[in-house]
Amino acid sequence: MPPVSRTVRIGSAHGLHARPAKLFAQAAKDSGLPVTIAKGAASPVNAASILGVIALGVEKGDYVTLTAEGDGADDLLDALTELLTTDHDAEA
Repeated sequence: MPPVSRTVRIGSAHGLHARPAKLFAQAAKDSGLPVTIAKGAASPVNAASILGVIALGVEKGDYVTLTAEGDGADDLLDALTELLTTDHDAEA
């Protein structure tokens, strides 16, 4: 099965800082599938690594590319997309 990719616009008012990055990285880790996230032309990082995700410096409105591989990759990217497009800062 080939890798599946999706480009997503970040919805959290303060980007992927600690709280939304933690939610995202934990969901990627819990999936058990290999998932990467990349911003622009930067090298992709392991989406399950909170430090890697935070290091991307993703701000509100930035676009990131998610890539996953394996059974259920489409469903996983749907769930991760929802996490990234939600403004988690509004819920605090």
